[in-house]
Amino acid sequence: MPVTVRSFAKINLGLRIGALRPDGFHELRTVYQTIGLHDIVRVKVERGSGIEIRCEDPRVPKDDSNTCYRIVKRVMAALKAHGRVIIHIEKRLPVQGGLGGASGNAVSALLALEQALKKKLPGPERLRIAAEVGSDLPLFLVGGTVLGVGHGEEVYPLPDLPAVPCVVALPKIAVSTPNAFAEWDARLASLQRNSHSELASADEESAFKENAGKADSSGDKSPLGMTKPSGVSKLTGFTRSDRMNEFSRMVAAWLSVQPKAKAGKGLSGVSARGRGRAETPLLDLVRTGIENDFEQVVFPQYPELEEVRRVLERAGAFYASLSGSGSAVYGLFRSRTGAEKAAAKIRESGVEARVTTTLTRRQYWKKIFD
Repeated sequence: MPVTVRSFAKINLGLRIGALRPDGFHELRTVYQTIGLHDIVRVKVERGSGIEIRCEDPRVPKDDSNTCYRIVKRVMAALKAHGRVIIHIEKRLPVQGGLGGASGNAVSALLALEQALKKKLPGPERLRIAAEVGSDLPLFLVGGTVLGVGHGEEVYPLPDLPAVPCVVALPKIAVSTPNAFAEWDARLASLQRNSHSELASADEESAFKENAGKADSSGDKSPLGMTKPSGVSKLTGFTRSDRMNEFSRMVAAWLSVQPKAKAGKGLSGVSARGRGRAETPLLDLVRTGIENDFEQVVFPQYPELEEVRRVLERAGAFYASLSGSGSAVYGLFRSRTGAEKAAAKIRESGVEARVTTTLTRRQYWKKIFD
């Protein structure tokens, strides 16, 4: 019999893009958060050999480029297992939506395969294999609220944020993550060229003042008829490294003010069953000023995505953002009623919107096999 598991999505609570690394990846800092939207993955092991991917969505690859195929191949080798593995993916999440659909599918395939084989990989081995397949995979082996560093594959569980209603808008736009990174690099290179130009102008102004001073002391006019350059601004020297460190400080500051969880209590110090101030830790994180760098390059190319974010904010979202490189845009709300009303406004504009909730780590692992 096939083993059936849910494959949950994620959103990014802030995302900082750093320098391009020697391995071809960009350094990243982000806070991942799992949410209730999901695909369904079924895995069956039969006699024979090979791996077969089945999916009715034509956008999902059925060959060895599929993340499920790649992870299953590695897991079978690591467990020294034999058989023909059939993976059926029921897609409910968008392809190239920024919700980690393909990555979540792969991790779900891994978990289902372990159950089907009645064998289990050690935790570190799971994480190593997941990181080999893709940057977003390891977060789905943790669930809940997760800090991602490196190129996103190095993950650390954070104190769980209380579950809050979430609206996910799904515009019918496919945003290429590699292209978004390329646009970011091009934008940064342009800013650096402008900065160098301003520095040169500042040096010229300094030389002008020095020579003008000499001319004034001798009673002569400025040498060579030099005129003072205009529009010279003082640069701050804010580098990529500075920005990464700033994100780390934001998260560290947030963690330092979170009270320790007690038995039967949420992180905010009130009953997790009640409403009260249950969303306070998430609000605290939002107030640090976290944002997604991809918005700076994706929104100019797809202004309709920025408009979706504005609609969510006007509808009462206390935080709205692009997830990953998009195209999904989400908003976090204080009540389910508020989320439902916001989703209705998004749908009025012709964009699909789904109401869900963020998932704590415990909810995530309970629901995967439920």
